[in-house]
Amino acid sequence: MKLPLTISWYFGRQFAAAVLAMAAGLAGLVALFDFLELLRESATAPNATFGILVEIEALRLPWSLMQIIPFAVLLGGIYAFWRLARSSELVVTRAAGISAWQFLATPVLTACLLGALCTTAISPLSAVMYGRAEQLDNTYLKPSGGPLSLNGGSLWVRQADNGLTPQGFAVLHASNVHLQNHALEADQVSILRLNANTDLLERLEAQHATLQSGDWKLRQVFVLRPDAAPQRLPQMDFPTDLTVNRVQESFASPNALSFWALPGFIHLLKRSGFSATQHELVFQTLLALPLLCSTMALVAAGFSMRPSRRGGAGTMLVSGVGFGFALFMISEVANQFGTSGAIPVGLAAWAPALAGLFLALALLLHLEDG
Repeated sequence: MKLPLTISWYFGRQFAAAVLAMAAGLAGLVALFDFLELLRESATAPNATFGILVEIEALRLPWSLMQIIPFAVLLGGIYAFWRLARSSELVVTRAAGISAWQFLATPVLTACLLGALCTTAISPLSAVMYGRAEQLDNTYLKPSGGPLSLNGGSLWVRQADNGLTPQGFAVLHASNVHLQNHALEADQVSILRLNANTDLLERLEAQHATLQSGDWKLRQVFVLRPDAAPQRLPQMDFPTDLTVNRVQESFASPNALSFWALPGFIHLLKRSGFSATQHELVFQTLLALPLLCSTMALVAAGFSMRPSRRGGAGTMLVSGVGFGFALFMISEVANQFGTSGAIPVGLAAWAPALAGLFLALALLLHLEDG
């Protein structure tokens, strides 16, 4: 039997309204606790005014929404389906010959579209705002910190270098790396230029270097080549595809990059010798978000469609919430394994959503009687 458009629209509207209301409530709750943590951190940061803290929290809000949207789908879906079951609307719908799979199509599609919207549209906004929040955090709450200081001010880079041989590459190490006048300054810079067989072709030792305009501006350079006398140059330009922003982003959180920018940046990180595991995990997690939201909608339906006259509705609802949080814990454990490299990144991102989907489908098959 084909699902009437009116019923389809009605179920979808009830589900979407409950999910959006739950998302707003959860986002506000998370923001409140996060703001309290910011207040605690600001106790030792005299420059962090109340207005700065409010701005940081407001900038973090889209990112928080991205994190809680699967649980908003779960809790909002549980409330919507429980309300429909309590008012016997689901019973009447199924008595009319419409199966659970038919009237669940619209809520599941709504959840999938919501996840896709978060991935493709909210993610870029979240990345920009989260990056700005990190800058304010490093400036006012951690003035002696910053992304480069987390690495001890040291920089290692591997990049393509076709200047001496085809398919050659260069390995660069710099100490005391710091930002100054929108340029990256470094001391004691060493550059090893190798061919595709990793044979050393040339070594550059510079007292000081500045990264700007797609070049390393080397000063007081010694050029060392096999079977040749050392050569000293007052200055030298070494081309690079790195920029100041890309170096900063490589040390910053991958959450500060949008879904659309992540693939190209992951490729750049791999070429430059940085670890791209965290960025790949974030990218795969964003790809899996529509599936995860759809899974949560099915989980909500499976644990809340039981008619209230049969009893045990409260137990089913509590079980649904517990199942959702168990899925969250599994996802977090999988992310930790993926970050450490113990399991492939794709498996860490997709396995929890797929496992939850199969379990939800099994529950619905068990409950569906027609």
